[in-house]
Amino acid sequence: MQRQPTVLCLASYYKGASFLTAAKALGARVLLLTREKNAAEPWPRESIDEVFLMPDLRRRPDILYAVSYLTRANPVDVIVPLDDYDVETAAALREHLRLPGLGETGARYFRDKLAMRTQASAAGIPVPPFTPVFSYDRLRDYMARVPPPWVLKPRSEAGAMGIKKLYDAEQVWRWLDQLGDEQSFFHLEQFIPGEIYHVDSLVYDGRILFAQPHKYARPPLTVAHDGGVFVSRTLPDGDEARAILALNERLLRAFGLERGATHAEFIRGQDGQYYFLEVAARVGGANIEQLVEAASGLNLWGEWARMEIAYAQGQPYTVAPSLHDYAGILVCLARQEWPDLSGYSDPEVVYRVDKKHHAGLVVASPDPNRVEALLNDYVNRFAYDFLAVLPPLDKAPT
Repeated sequence: MQRQPTVLCLASYYKGASFLTAAKALGARVLLLTREKNAAEPWPRESIDEVFLMPDLRRRPDILYAVSYLTRANPVDVIVPLDDYDVETAAALREHLRLPGLGETGARYFRDKLAMRTQASAAGIPVPPFTPVFSYDRLRDYMARVPPPWVLKPRSEAGAMGIKKLYDAEQVWRWLDQLGDEQSFFHLEQFIPGEIYHVDSLVYDGRILFAQPHKYARPPLTVAHDGGVFVSRTLPDGDEARAILALNERLLRAFGLERGATHAEFIRGQDGQYYFLEVAARVGGANIEQLVEAASGLNLWGEWARMEIAYAQGQPYTVAPSLHDYAGILVCLARQEWPDLSGYSDPEVVYRVDKKHHAGLVVASPDPNRVEALLNDYVNRFAYDFLAVLPPLDKAPT
């Protein structure tokens, strides 16, 4: 009989309920460590053996003390971050407790935008021209060589938060002055306009067992800063899909991930070149899990749970998509507290977002042209029926 593994899940925000449910269904003992402010979120309590609360999961050494104390009565086999902000914390805890999985140096490649660009560039993977902002002489040289516009990016924020698009050196210096001692936590890179893609993958024993390519209708940075409807769709087989899948494979090999779910983003510039933008060692946000599941039949959170339990028990892990369809997703902030999506009744609608002040749905079909036609129709209707626009955040809410 297999020993029951214990999985400790870290969640600075309400994420990953499907992982918790799947891990419990697979026979694991499931522990959840989250922030006190998340205590009332609708966690699947029936799938969680114990919930532990802290004011802040990123504050060291508090988190090391707390989890070390927790393990006195709860020996932990696996630590899983459910949110992007928990990836580095989970890595530090693994190092401290000598548990398998992504360590602190490896986690940097999936959280620190400067580290991931440096590593990708060293592996020969194209990236937009970039520079740290440590040395002012190096920064001046970069701005003299690389034409603007540039984007000043926080190294460890999620998504498009905190990114500033700048058009001349004076703007750069002004922003650095405002940042003060925080400026070394940013980097500068050339803004490259183009079409943006994402690949969502499952990796086990260092091999990509599943990877699905997608294309955004508009760049997420544009949606985050200017407002609008977030739209993405599965790519059919073709030059675009093959190019980003090949780049994704090179990337994950160079970054040395042994196990987990990843969400990587790429851009095709106006020169036709594909560039790496960023990668995360977690399931993509904005309901990406429903997009992938609608097209493949695989729930990324559930598969991640399966692979962690298999690893803890020394068992093989395989993955077999049950569908080979195409899917698309639309999500936006909504003026209404609970938007009414009943008017979107096409049979291809397979999922509806159930979240306050959010409108969203997923469509799926064996025909990629049908998916694209529905998205083109729905995006205009969403803008009229629901769309609300708020100023972009510089940091995640505390």
